[in-house]
Amino acid sequence: MTGSRSQDVKHILKKLESLGSEQTVKIFRKHGADGEMFGVKVADLKKVLREIRGDQELAIALWDTGNSDAMYLASLVADGAQMTQKQLDHWAKTAWWYMLSEYAVPFVAAENPACFQLSTKWMRSRKESIASSGWASYANGIGVWNDEDLDKDEIATLLADIPGKIDKATGRVRYCMNGFVICVGTYIPSLTKAAKATAKSIGKVDVDMGETSCKVPLASAAIEKVESMGRIGKKRKNAKC
Repeated sequence: MTGSRSQDVKHILKKLESLGSEQTVKIFRKHGADGEMFGVKVADLKKVLREIRGDQELAIALWDTGNSDAMYLASLVADGAQMTQKQLDHWAKTAWWYMLSEYAVPFVAAENPACFQLSTKWMRSRKESIASSGWASYANGIGVWNDEDLDKDEIATLLADIPGKIDKATGRVRYCMNGFVICVGTYIPSLTKAAKATAKSIGKVDVDMGETSCKVPLASAAIEKVESMGRIGKKRKNAKC
């Protein structure tokens, strides 16, 4: 990292520290975050994003700070399409809690042409955070890539495999498998029926959500809600939020 780039990172970290709050840190800790963070709300991260949007080099450097707020910001700044598979692999391996592994990593992975290839590789990992990144990244990709660019046979196979695998998977992986079923059902009309059948088969998915009031969405209800709104097959403009 060059001297000027190092100064840029320090400047952003100082800014993030000024925006953080102990109350937000406490909330994140209840969600299982046990690493370095200032506790910056996503809305405030987006204010910083306006200043550095498109700075790919800075995004890569921010991720490598290991600070959760900086890492999440990095995922909003970075253009996933420009990242190498090696960089995406590195992000999947170093995402240290679920806001990073299930949101930040998928944000950029979904933009990359190798999204589905990397996702299926990550799904096979024995490390919970990497496997959950795989399921979440594939689900995010389904939501933004056109149907003609998707391997529907592969998706149908993954869908059919979930009922036999979900109970043996760890908590966060179960959560992301459930999300995958919802995304298939809501974004790919030709697989909605199959996704609803899988959703019925897995039923209510139990995941320990710690000291929070968060609940795992019931896949069948989530798909039916989108169906009732007439929005099946409506893709998102991008995966980031």
